[in-house]
Amino acid sequence: MNDVITIGDAMITMDPSTTGPLRFVDTYKRKVGGAELNVAIGCARLGLKTGWISRLGKDEFGRYIYNFTRGEGIDVSEVDLMEGYPTSLNFKEILEDGSGKTFYYRQQSPTLTLKPESLDESYFKEAKLLHITGVFPAVHEQNRAIIDRAVELAKKHDLKISMDPNIRLKLWSKEEARKTLLQWLPDVDYLLTGIDEAEILFGTDQIPEMIEHVKQYSLSHLFLKLGEKGSAVWTQNGLIEEPSQFVPKVVDTVGAGDGFDAGVLYGLLNDWELPKILKFANIIGSMVVSVKGDNEGLPYLEDVLMKLEGEKLIER
Repeated sequence: MNDVITIGDAMITMDPSTTGPLRFVDTYKRKVGGAELNVAIGCARLGLKTGWISRLGKDEFGRYIYNFTRGEGIDVSEVDLMEGYPTSLNFKEILEDGSGKTFYYRQQSPTLTLKPESLDESYFKEAKLLHITGVFPAVHEQNRAIIDRAVELAKKHDLKISMDPNIRLKLWSKEEARKTLLQWLPDVDYLLTGIDEAEILFGTDQIPEMIEHVKQYSLSHLFLKLGEKGSAVWTQNGLIEEPSQFVPKVVDTVGAGDGFDAGVLYGLLNDWELPKILKFANIIGSMVVSVKGDNEGLPYLEDVLMKLEGEKLIER
């Protein structure tokens, strides 16, 4: 049985070898990216049994992602390689402060071959939690029917559902994102969102007003990613806040939110107290931004626990 399953498009990510505007970069490093896959990798490294549903191109990049994912211990039994569809790509631009931009080349994503009827009901029956994001339904409109079916199967078999809006405005408009994501919110148990994304969904950047909006849904937990300010979680028992972890140097912010998600899911599935979950997830986020790459900084459980418990790593 998988603890967590997720659905999404994966990409070959071309990381620049130098910082600065992309037009001045001459060399790149090939890596693997994709929001849903990053969460799956983060969960797997923490020791959760994780499954990923996707389609990849039957090309060298697709084979590379498939083998990479399998090597992380993720169940790829619901991943197929498809003829005639190139594996998705993106090129990253990273500035000196660690911020950057992403340039997507995923219009003919192999996930176009994934249909609602492609989802194996038994795969959901044998899982505990479904994690969805706003990226997959933004890549192609037809993916929204796939998420509809996934949510239907998750509810049928009593899976918890977590959602990270993960809104990419290069892929769809604010209005389209809001309309689409809010239609799934009544079935979501855990919403994990940044303030900017919550503002798109609820029309406010004020936490008390956000809470009033989510009260109309059956959400049990609202997790808020507050960046340098840390994080917070709201339940019917009130709001809990946790300060951020110190980061000596931020080198790449991509993937930090996915790492936070993985930490939250681990804590929830292990019935941890909420303050501990927030601190654990914050630590993971701080570790991710300290390493270049979408998922290279996602840590293993023992490394996070060492920081959580205040132990020092013996390096030599």
